[in-house]
This record gives sequence, C-alpha cells and structure tokens, in this order.
Amino acid sequence: MRMIEKMSSFSRSKSFTRSTSFNRRTLSLLSVGTPISLSFGSPRVRRTSCVSQWFRMLIVVGSLVSFLVVVGGGYVYVLPSLTQAVQGDRISDLSNSMVSCDFADGSWIIDDNYPLYNASECPFAEQGFNCLGNGRRDNGYLKWKWKPKNCEITRFNVHSILEWLRSKRVVFVGDSMSRTQWESLICLLMTGVEDKKSVYEINGNKITKRIRFLGVRFSSFNFTIEFFRSVFLVQHGWMPRHAPKRVRSTLKLDKMDDISNEWINADILIFNTGQWWVPGKLFETGCYFQVENSLKLGMSIPTAFRIALGTWASWAEKMIDKNRTRVFFRTFEPSHWSDKLHRFCNVTQSPIIDTKDWDRNIFSHSILEVVKNMTVPITVLHVTSMSAFRSDAHVGMWSDNPSVPDCSHWCLPGVPDVWNEILFSYLLDGLWNLSSMNGSRMI
Repeated sequence: MRMIEKMSSFSRSKSFTRSTSFNRRTLSLLSVGTPISLSFGSPRVRRTSCVSQWFRMLIVVGSLVSFLVVVGGGYVYVLPSLTQAVQGDRISDLSNSMVSCDFADGSWIIDDNYPLYNASECPFAEQGFNCLGNGRRDNGYLKWKWKPKNCEITRFNVHSILEWLRSKRVVFVGDSMSRTQWESLICLLMTGVEDKKSVYEINGNKITKRIRFLGVRFSSFNFTIEFFRSVFLVQHGWMPRHAPKRVRSTLKLDKMDDISNEWINADILIFNTGQWWVPGKLFETGCYFQVENSLKLGMSIPTAFRIALGTWASWAEKMIDKNRTRVFFRTFEPSHWSDKLHRFCNVTQSPIIDTKDWDRNIFSHSILEVVKNMTVPITVLHVTSMSAFRSDAHVGMWSDNPSVPDCSHWCLPGVPDVWNEILFSYLLDGLWNLSSMNGSRMI
C-alpha cells in the first residue's frame, strides 16, 4: 500500500515537474522579456496565460496576413510594371534593330516563292512591261529575292495590307519608273481581291505612258492608289520672251509642278525623279533651266537637280500634313545600257556581280543630302545599289515594241515588287513612328 502511495506521489511530482517545465518554456517563447509576478499553478495564471497566448497568436496571424497582402500587392502592381519594362526593352531593342537596318546593303538570293503574281492576269500591268507575255522564254529573273544583311524584308501579306490600306489614299508622283512601281503595287494587291471587277480605274482610262493622272480604286476596301506623272517635279514651261533660238522650253527650278496641289492630303506619298534629268531629255530637246525670270543656259544638270530638290523640300515642309501623310522619296534606278551612245542593251540571264559603279549616282546622293536637312520626316527608299545588280530584269526586247530595246524600264513581275515589299516592311513594322521622332531617315 505504501508502495502504491509512493508511486502515486512520484507520478504527481513528475507530472507537475513536466507541466511546470512545459509552461515555462511556452511562456518564455511567447513572452520574452515580460516579467511574470504571479505564481504557477493558480487559476489566474492559467487564464492570463491563455489570453496572452491567443493575443500573441492573433498578432502572428495578423502579421502573416499583412505580409501576404504586401506580397500580393507587389505582384499586382510591381510585377506588371517590371514585365512591361522588360517587354518595353525588348520592343525597344527590336525597334532599334529594325531602324538601324540598312535595307540597301544586301544581296539577291533565289526564292521559289517568287514571282508574287502573274502580269498576264493583272489588267493594270502595262503590256510593255509584261516580258513573259511578250515572249521572254527564260524565267529565272522572276525568282530572285532581295536579302538585307542584318534584317529581313517582311513578306508581302496581301490580306493584312489590304485591311491596313482600308479608307486610305496612296499617291505616287514621278516618271515612268514611278508608274511601274504603281502598277506593281496594284498587281500585288489584286491577288488578295476575290471580286476583280471591284478594282477599277476611276476615270475608265487605260494605262498609257502619256496620261498625267491614273487612279485605281479598290472599292471593297475603300482606298485608292493614284499616279501623277511629273517627271521633273518642278514646272515645265514654254519658251520665255527674248530667249535664244535654241531655247524651246524651260524648267522653272523655283516653282513646283502646277498639279502639285493634287498630291497633298494623301496618307502615303511616294516621290521619284531622275530618268529625265539627262541631256537627251533636256538640252537636246531645247529645254534649259530658269530661276525666277532668269535663264540659266550654262547651269549643269546636277546643279539644277539640286535646286529643284530644294524647291520640292520647301514645298513639302509647307504643304505636307506630317500628322497624316507618310512621305517617301525613292532614289535613282540605274539603267544597264552597254553602250549608252548607241543604246545597246544586253539583258543578262542572272544578276551581275560587278555593278561597274551603277550603284553610285549623283542624283541619289543629292536626294540623301537634301532630305537629311528637312524638318518634315521623309523616308528615302534607297533602291540604287540593289537595282544595280539586276541587269537581267530589264524589259530589253520583250516589250510591246521589240524593235526598240529597253535597258531602263523593268519587267513586271520584277524589281519594282521588291521596292514595294520594302515600302510596306517599313510601314507595317511601325518604323514610321520611330523615324518621325528621329527626323528624316534612309532605309
């Protein structure tokens, strides 16, 4: 019996010891540095301990909830900002890469996806430029694609471009090379139009060399692509009074063409000039230069060309709405006459390797010099060097008049299609907005 009492007493003693030890450790953890004045084992101590424990647990839970709220808020507000910043850097890097891309520096490579259309199926392709339709047997010249060294030309997605052009006005101004690019663009776009009859010349005119205005409407998309024939951009006038007999007409270098008011209010405006700035089109026909009322009989063609460009630049800065109109100026397109004196034309079967300085042109240089000093954003489409390789792509004897060879104009499909691909690479990749911030730009 005593043995049982002793064992019971020992058990109670051990139990109290463990309980006291547990409570001390617990209170020590929950109330570090808090003085305890009450003795262990009293009911008041137990009630105070429970309240204190619950209070501290609430503090811990509240702190945890606050931490989660702060982390959640950081995720909601900070992470998207960081993501946007990272994406912004990526977009900026991509945009800077595209802006720094020199489309003029590259090479021609074979691509079996070309040509992009059949000129015989395009009613707006001039018969004189449809080389295959006019009997050219080799078709290798149709398979070449221009590949810039450091970037890609965006593939011509006709359906996206048709939608992008909806309710817009595209205007080409220049000589027959401009008309060729105009025809090329229409034929490219018509491949994406189901109802071909919905595309028509707004005045019912046929495509001819001499008409001063041609406009094709894509009625399903409510946009027009127009061409204005202005081979010099400045005004060509009749012989002034008291002029020498050799003077039959003048080129008024300080006055824009009298149809220039028709060019404004376009969404996309593409200029070119150069093919007519040669002695055979000027001096040999009795056409000389004039500034104000003064004849400039001894003025050189390059000097006159530069003055005319200055007149164009002043007009553009005064008349162009830079918030609406995106302006491009295409450089000179080289010819490939083997003997310019006798007009001997040798069309090759593939692009040449040696451009023989055809890639250098004083007119193209003047365009670049004038544009870089303008305040209105102008994009220079520098096609001189890339076109210099393509002695295989000229009309040659495969025109509507085979007795007169042609090493100036281009077959369609052909090189002008690439000019349009570059044009829309620039427009659809959003590079226009970047160049608008940076001033005039060359691509």
